[in-house]
Amino acid sequence: MTSLINRSRGAVRVSVSDKAAMPNVLLLVMIALLGVGLVIMTSASMDIANSQSGDPLYFFKRQVFFIGVGVGVLMIMLHVSMELWYRLSTALLVLSLVLLVLVLIPGVGTVVNGSARWIDLGFYRLQPSEMTKVFMVLYMAAFLSRRRDEVQLSWSGFLKPMVIMGVAVVLLHFEPDHGAMVIIMATTFTLLFLGGVRLHRFMLLVMLCFAAFAYLAISKPYVINRLTSFLNPWAAEYVYGEGYQLTQALIAFGRGEWFGVGLGNSIQKLYFLPEAHTDFVLSILAEELGIAGVLLVLGLFTVLIVKALKLGSQAQQQEQLFSAFVAYGLAMIFATQTFINFGVNTGLLPTKGLTLPFLSYGGNSLLISFVMVGLLLRIDYELQNPRDHREDSQ
Repeated sequence: MTSLINRSRGAVRVSVSDKAAMPNVLLLVMIALLGVGLVIMTSASMDIANSQSGDPLYFFKRQVFFIGVGVGVLMIMLHVSMELWYRLSTALLVLSLVLLVLVLIPGVGTVVNGSARWIDLGFYRLQPSEMTKVFMVLYMAAFLSRRRDEVQLSWSGFLKPMVIMGVAVVLLHFEPDHGAMVIIMATTFTLLFLGGVRLHRFMLLVMLCFAAFAYLAISKPYVINRLTSFLNPWAAEYVYGEGYQLTQALIAFGRGEWFGVGLGNSIQKLYFLPEAHTDFVLSILAEELGIAGVLLVLGLFTVLIVKALKLGSQAQQQEQLFSAFVAYGLAMIFATQTFINFGVNTGLLPTKGLTLPFLSYGGNSLLISFVMVGLLLRIDYELQNPRDHREDSQ
């Protein structure tokens, strides 16, 4: 049978072994999502790529390049023990927070569509909010694994991680990147709940969050517009304004019906649906492959999330608490991001720019998705080879 990784001279390499019970599910799901995503993203982007660069395969070539880099990142991740991630967790979070500050500095951060989310490195636009999601999980997992009693028994164990999360949320608000805000908050709350925080403390936090969102909605008129247009996107005052993307996405779903109009035959990608190859690639998939294609992708993400949760449960049973919380946190990131993207594309949630892991075009999202799967693969390896794990960490 195929084994994911084997230890050789303190490193990790892909090999064949009789120890594994089955082909690695994480790798199979990732490859399937990459394959579907590359095909649909290319189909959705050919016309806009041709008009912008004169090359219909411009976005395809860039995505293939990032996939190649992602494979290299994945191989590196397989060599890094969870013990090292534990030791680096605080430093990595501080680095991500510093980068979140830098994007807000005029001349350093790059503003696109009114949002300062990127740092232009010349050869690559770095998006700190993507790495912050993962580094926040690493930090929270390390905190919960070493301060579990404090988290369960005292207010200080609850408030300390809340302050750290609050700093990141405030910085993301000023970019603004509300999608990343929601993901970081949902992931942090989930980890604290799994870490044993008392329920009455969460109730107070929930009330504060509702108050914060109410203030945000009142202070930002465009937030109110998005909420009201989401409730009735076909209204005359919204259909060509705030509700335009949603109505075009719904048209794509309607045209696709059960089995789609055929690969490459989408009409909505012809300048009707903005961001068709990024945030709304799912709508193009629905138009060309139908609800059947959407259910296939949803099933793949479900398998990925369930596998991550199982890894967390196994690690917790083996008293590897850091690995357990990391697996739970990564599962939550995948679940939240998938839920929001599906919700936005189908009109269940207000329109919000958020990529779909492995399917949407974008180097930052794709590379971070590789990093998350790499962490899960490493956890899987250490659970299957506890002796090798102990020797590597010494």
